[in-house]
Amino acid sequence: MTQGGQLARALLVVLAVLAGVLLAGAAPASAHAVLTGSDPRTDTVVETEPKQVTVTFNESVGLPEDSLRVLDPDGRPVTAGDPTHADGKKDTVRVRLTGGLKQQGTYTVSWRAISADSHAVSGAFYFSVGAPSQTGAAAAGDSAVDSAVDVLYGIGRYVAYAALALLIGIAVFALACWPGAASVRGVRRLFMAGWWALLGSTVVLLLVRGPYASGDGLRGILDPQLLGNAVGSRPGIALLVRLALLLLVALLLRRGRSGWKVDRRTVAVGAVLAVGLAGTWATSEHASTGIQVPVAMVSSVLHLLAMAVWLGGLTTLLVALVRAPADDPLPSAAVARFSRLALASVAVLAATGVYLSWRGLGSWEAFTTPYGRALALKVGAVGLMLVAAWYSRSWTRRLLRVPQAEPVSVPVPVTVGGGDQSSPPDRTAGPGPDSAVPGPDPEAHRRGLRKSVLAEVLIGVVVLVVTTVLTGSQQGRADAETVAASRVPGRPNVVLTMVPYDTGGPGPAGSGTLAITLEPGRVGRNVVQAVALDAGGETIPVPELRLTVTYAANAGGPLDADLANQSGYWGSDTLNLPVAGTWTLRVTVRTSDIDQVTVEKTVEVTR
Repeated sequence: MTQGGQLARALLVVLAVLAGVLLAGAAPASAHAVLTGSDPRTDTVVETEPKQVTVTFNESVGLPEDSLRVLDPDGRPVTAGDPTHADGKKDTVRVRLTGGLKQQGTYTVSWRAISADSHAVSGAFYFSVGAPSQTGAAAAGDSAVDSAVDVLYGIGRYVAYAALALLIGIAVFALACWPGAASVRGVRRLFMAGWWALLGSTVVLLLVRGPYASGDGLRGILDPQLLGNAVGSRPGIALLVRLALLLLVALLLRRGRSGWKVDRRTVAVGAVLAVGLAGTWATSEHASTGIQVPVAMVSSVLHLLAMAVWLGGLTTLLVALVRAPADDPLPSAAVARFSRLALASVAVLAATGVYLSWRGLGSWEAFTTPYGRALALKVGAVGLMLVAAWYSRSWTRRLLRVPQAEPVSVPVPVTVGGGDQSSPPDRTAGPGPDSAVPGPDPEAHRRGLRKSVLAEVLIGVVVLVVTTVLTGSQQGRADAETVAASRVPGRPNVVLTMVPYDTGGPGPAGSGTLAITLEPGRVGRNVVQAVALDAGGETIPVPELRLTVTYAANAGGPLDADLANQSGYWGSDTLNLPVAGTWTLRVTVRTSDIDQVTVEKTVEVTR
């Protein structure tokens, strides 16, 4: 068997492992896990001490170490053993307690889990034995991921997306648009930089995956047990497959060391490698969970490939325009071919993007969620890229219209016969024999093309960043499920609180009433809206409004609502209330540079 045949067989084996292991676990589920129930129930008072605590999610979850902890009123752990899936159910987690709870008071249940789409989620709730504590329950659990680990994990994901765009985009540009690109030193260096960047970021993500899932700090990178857990998880397997595919890319390049061999076998193997690399993202992120998983995964792979061809090709085009040697400049025909290829990529991006957006949002209202706002930002950035692309196509058409032949000389008519041959030529007859008709300046068109392509590349970087944020955010459809899980039939969905204020400042804004709504006003994520009203009930614009909430029964908090000015009102959708009961709203309102006041009022939050 030839070396190319062996490479193709190894590639098929790797892709078979990817499809068999990863797709087998891609069951329908929401984007992020949502806590839907518990025993004991949230914010209840039980008369007898429970022997165990059970929590239920809306989808299958992974169990990192210490995924379910129970703390007594003094903050001491009272769990016995590690949490397990209850009764073989992947969506239910249970942990035993230490020989009954001897102390009456309020207990804290802190939980962590790994969603089916590989993202870490966490939360906390309370229950009481006998009676609620007078001194207060223990603080709620830590965030799902250690901050340093989260930063490193995020950097790895950003680098990986950019590197994939370079690898695929440069290869497609060289194979389909201009084979001479492989001879440009800047393009070759950029391709190898993309390969090394994807290799390095994949190794970093694999090492960090263990502490990311367990909630440990950076020291967990050196923990063999955490590394073993990461390698055995679906995201870990996807990263291992990515490493194997990168090694196959290196073998393919080694075969073509003397130059990129453009034959059918190379193109076929390269295409399979590109699809496989994109598949390592689709099988471990949003596309692998939720509704219509097979269609979503195909759309995700096509979306990622189209993005790489467009953005990576743009970067290659820019480098070729700047760094191509003088004796082998970038031909206008190559620019035209890439222009057509980019147009096809944009069409694929639009079609798959519309479907994936509908799948992630679920409703128009979801555009108000963090996922929806990031998606709107991405759509706007892509729109700006299309404007820059229109200018690039305009410069490309001008380049194609530049004559490729040498300037044509126009001879001067001479008098034949008895005329005076020594007389000066007729100035009106036309240009002399050594003059040429001036034509368009191709270099001016190239300069314009370089500027428009540079603008596309810069905006493309923004698109990549927003795309990475989207893949790590809870989708709008899952946000709606989080709110729905906290709703109880027969109870109002909005809690309205009116808080009078008086800053002592001049004008109608100096005093009035703050109308604050919590939706749904229950345990879990709440949408907060606040507006200042005058005595007649008319809206008053105020330059600053801050809101924190504190659990009155045990001094839990304060939790910052992170209100933002929404052009007419102040609002946020990130306030997460972990327990039912009486909460104190503390509002600071500023009506001028020097006039402000802080007022308080209590509100009842239900389960």
